[in-house]
Amino acid sequence: MTPLLETRDVGKTFGSVVALRGVSMTVERGGVTCVLGDNGAGKSTLIKILSGVHAPDSGTYLVDGEPVRFGSPREALDRGIATVYQDLAMIPLMSVWRNFFLGSEPPARGPSRALGGFDVATAKRVAREELRRMGIDIRDVDQPVGTLSGGERQSVAIARAVHFGARVLILDEPTSALGVKQAGVVLRYIAQARDRGLGVVFITHNPHHAYPVGDRFLLLNRGAGLGEYGKADIGRDELTSLMAGGAELDELAHELRRTDTPS
Repeated sequence: MTPLLETRDVGKTFGSVVALRGVSMTVERGGVTCVLGDNGAGKSTLIKILSGVHAPDSGTYLVDGEPVRFGSPREALDRGIATVYQDLAMIPLMSVWRNFFLGSEPPARGPSRALGGFDVATAKRVAREELRRMGIDIRDVDQPVGTLSGGERQSVAIARAVHFGARVLILDEPTSALGVKQAGVVLRYIAQARDRGLGVVFITHNPHHAYPVGDRFLLLNRGAGLGEYGKADIGRDELTSLMAGGAELDELAHELRRTDTPS
């Protein structure tokens, strides 16, 4: 099956700074590709290439098997590639349903249509149905989105992207500022999106969040790919060790033991 997204030896530089070099990854239908790396690993640059903010300087970016070169995020969105950033682009004082349809409100019927009004009843009904379809139980779609928990806000953003035609969902550190319970809520909705046939790119620095939902794992370190692994090829402990720089940690532990030894 042709992957939804694929990068082959993609690189990006900013002046003398090499942000990415030789990064290859695959995103399949109904699969979650986790991109792991610490701060400065190149995750943000990779997101911006996938979402059309930047074009790569080298390598190839393919969508549905065809090389592409997006000039803007709008072009990526038109191909079904939606990105949910950490700030979520939501207005806290607006209701859940208004945030769900923000900028894409269903037009009103009758005379109000000519005045630029929109169909409030339909917007509320669709928002409620789409959230429920994703397994998201919001008490009242009229409540301000700022009253929701962090995990609930992330889930609303995911459901919104799915409703508006996303085939690939790029999630930028969706669990980074959440507690254990709320992170679990978001991971459940990532699995829901995967089960609906979407391709998901899950950007994270936490291998314990990535491993339960991931199907493929790309590790980045200082802009370079350390390899892409299928779940059958790597265990959680090995993933954690590679992510943390296992050899460097072993050396540090050895040095600390020597320091603690009385002379």
